[in-house]
Amino acid sequence: MSWFGLTPLKKFPAPVLRPMAPFFAAALIVAYGVNSAQNAMMDTPEFRNDPRNPNAKANH
Repeated sequence: MSWFGLTPLKKFPAPVLRPMAPFFAAALIVAYGVNSAQNAMMDTPEFRNDPRNPNAKANH
């Protein structure tokens, strides 16, 4: 099917997922490391009672 002489969605058998797999794995490892670092920093004595900390105890 052509639209103004162009084929808009032509199939092109290029591998996408297999060459990008190491980058996806590296992104997951980096995300896990950043999450672990943020959780560790939220538990330090300096930020334990900060009102912006979601783990801070409410002082009612």
